[in-house]
Amino acid sequence: MGQALVIDCRDLKEGEAIGMDCLRVQGDKLDQADFLLFNLGWDKYWGTEAYFGDYSCIDEEVLAYIMAGTYKGIGFDVIGLDPIADENLTRHKALFKDCDLVNIENLKNLDLCGEDLFYFTCFPLHLEDCDGSPIRAIAYLE
Repeated sequence: MGQALVIDCRDLKEGEAIGMDCLRVQGDKLDQADFLLFNLGWDKYWGTEAYFGDYSCIDEEVLAYIMAGTYKGIGFDVIGLDPIADENLTRHKALFKDCDLVNIENLKNLDLCGEDLFYFTCFPLHLEDCDGSPIRAIAYLE
């Protein structure tokens, strides 16, 4: 639970990296957020082969920024934190090696959350011996 901020990345071209320029425009709101949710507009491809295509991912600078912060979690409207072709899951391994935060994937309708901070919560299922879980993600908008 906490304050979330949607980072609008819908202007990026397919496969273009999510860089710090996408974050900097948020100004002080970045420091107030507990969750950074990246809106690529990719949820429109859900249920099609295109969903497993060349979606944008955070670059190394953004990954380092997140790891240096005090965020509770990050989220995306794509299938993963890493490019679909990265079978080694490089970003996953780097992020979870030293950080204790939630990585939320396959989000939907992030464009409905607005441009300001909002209250966000996500409820995972309690599953033993698993590295992930379906969640119920809820945005509380005023």
